[in-house]
Amino acid sequence: MPRVLSESDVADFRDRLCEAAEKLFAEKGPDAVTMRQLAAELGVSPMTPYRYFKDKDDILAAVRTNGFNRFAQTLEEAYDRGRDARARSAAVGEAYLAFAFERPNTYKLMFDLNQPNATDYPDLVQASQRARETMSLYVRGLVEAGVLEGDPEQIGRMFWAATHGAVVLELVGKLAPGQARQLVAATNSAIARGLRPHS
Repeated sequence: MPRVLSESDVADFRDRLCEAAEKLFAEKGPDAVTMRQLAAELGVSPMTPYRYFKDKDDILAAVRTNGFNRFAQTLEEAYDRGRDARARSAAVGEAYLAFAFERPNTYKLMFDLNQPNATDYPDLVQASQRARETMSLYVRGLVEAGVLEGDPEQIGRMFWAATHGAVVLELVGKLAPGQARQLVAATNSAIARGLRPHS
């Protein structure tokens, strides 16, 4: 008779399973992440993961959800440390880059193109939305302070796209280490110049 698992036991195993999935994804890609391989990685029977997750997509969705929530929390904490709109903007930008380069496996999995239908995973949708909101919150402050002019949501997406593009280029080896930061600084300065209020 299997032992009854406490909530803490379940949460701990789910976390370990998600960590194993993230590691396998980083090493071998999404197709290599199978329930059997995850079980072997954790030293449990092939059926054990099914007690905690429906299938591989369910596990990867949980990993992405955790990633987006950690990402959003990192940016929110950076925002809260800023003294004014410019300082908040700089803090959020640096926190973004630090997260991506300190947790490259998490970052790659969060934005992997081979993802199941996100609407099947409401927690993932909510976490992703939280992250998107952090990318327009600091811009809203810049617009309200008169530093930039335009729609904060659209401007936030512009900065996000530029930052994400540079990060990915460095993560896949198309930019040398450290060049993403330089490119982000130059690109964001160019975008900001074009969005300054006209006198």
